[in-house]
Amino acid sequence: MSRDLRLFMKQLVRKPSEVVALAPSSTELANTMASFLPDGHKRVVELGAGTGKITRALMKNGVMPDDITIVETSTEFCAHLRHEFPYATVHQTRAEEISDLDIIGTTAVVSGLPLLSMSAASQRAIVKGAFDLMGPDGRFIQFTYGPVPPINAAIIRDLGLTYETSVRIWGNLPPAVVYCFRRMAH
Repeated sequence: MSRDLRLFMKQLVRKPSEVVALAPSSTELANTMASFLPDGHKRVVELGAGTGKITRALMKNGVMPDDITIVETSTEFCAHLRHEFPYATVHQTRAEEISDLDIIGTTAVVSGLPLLSMSAASQRAIVKGAFDLMGPDGRFIQFTYGPVPPINAAIIRDLGLTYETSVRIWGNLPPAVVYCFRRMAH
């Protein structure tokens, strides 16, 4: 069993309310999320990085390690991420507090958070905070296991968002779909 998988399983057993996935993200899911980054991406913020599978895909897709800011609540995951990605910036805080972080030049926010299981207030704080960090062409990239968008429809409407999706990624456990949210052009 890999070190990442052991860490993931340990956290799943110890803190099941924080780790709601059945398994770590697959390489295919991580690569699909990274494929939605905008051209000329600069700083990328990752929410809920866990063991860093998506972080690795971001770097493979050309994001420089020092242009990655990670927001994670788990002490154990934060220690692991700081060890694995020493040039990335890791904040141990809740994603709802993203607007309190001063992260200049953010072009995309990539999220592994279980948004569907969060309250509308938490979703709004996270998504609005993410778009407040990004310029008008910013992208909020989120995966979901469910059949509907992972952001509440009222929040999508209120924030003036549109989205595109990937095909279902059957090789992930459970199968997932990636959503890429953007602000509507005015």
